[in-house]
Amino acid sequence: MTKPIVGPVDASIVPRFAGIATFARLPRIEDVEHTDIAIVGIPFDSGVSYRPGARFGPAHVREASRLLRPYNPAQDVSPFAAQQVSDAGDIAANPFSIDDAILEIEAAALDLATRADRILTIGGDHTIALPLLRAVTKKHGPVAVLHFDAHLDTWDTYFGAPVTHGTPFRRASEEGLIDLTASMHVGTRGPLYSAEDLTDDSRLGFAVVTSENIEEDGVAVAIERIRERIGDKPLYISIDIDVLDPAHAPGTGTPEAGGLTSRELLRILRALADKNIVGADVVEVAPAYDHAQLTAVAASHVAYELLSAMAPRDTKNSTEQPES
Repeated sequence: MTKPIVGPVDASIVPRFAGIATFARLPRIEDVEHTDIAIVGIPFDSGVSYRPGARFGPAHVREASRLLRPYNPAQDVSPFAAQQVSDAGDIAANPFSIDDAILEIEAAALDLATRADRILTIGGDHTIALPLLRAVTKKHGPVAVLHFDAHLDTWDTYFGAPVTHGTPFRRASEEGLIDLTASMHVGTRGPLYSAEDLTDDSRLGFAVVTSENIEEDGVAVAIERIRERIGDKPLYISIDIDVLDPAHAPGTGTPEAGGLTSRELLRILRALADKNIVGADVVEVAPAYDHAQLTAVAASHVAYELLSAMAPRDTKNSTEQPES
């Protein structure tokens, strides 16, 4: 028997600025019979190297998500009707020990995976990508990682610390978590420590579409390169909001000039709807540096496009749910 799908709170009954602040005003995971996709926050930022504050990102993005609506015309999909999406709250992680926090996040993600088919995480800093990848590969094996970021995040250590927000994908590659033939960075730009950073990055299994590539060749060419690289591999998408230009996402810890526009990022994500997306994260939203919720609005729409891309293809046009 088909289990009923519970959608967002009806905005004609409860104003958008009222009620429990779940993502997109969706039900809590405790309030539904099953969950296809769980949205979970990880308010952790002890791995940052510059501006702190991403620990407050999950709540900030949830607040901005109140304005999201049930039907996505760009993808011709109703993501909350085609699948049960619920908010699983936050994963609590030790703010004083990165090592302990990594273990706690992995354990919590594995537990959540017993209650939901897939997980969409809102960070938090990019350190959290490592335990999330450890958890997702327990089920799927090495995955193609599509990493949107201004930075490579494949550096070795900071102050001797091997796990920070600048190192997760180096550690993931070393641990055999990523598919070395199908992973890619998108939107990287700005200064590096040396040319060896790029050499190391290639050795670790990543191809690159830079922000400059997108400017020179256009989004359509970038999409073609991304799709060819991914192929039909299980896909994990990790999005650092600083892939966007600071004009579109000022509220982040390590901003770099010359980034993507919100429109460019959303268009690329829409082109992935036929891929086997097994998990995703949106990280590095730091509310203290955000202005008029620019960054949070962008992040909430990024998450919405990811949910839309993950919607089942045979039921994606269903609209049987409360209007919001």
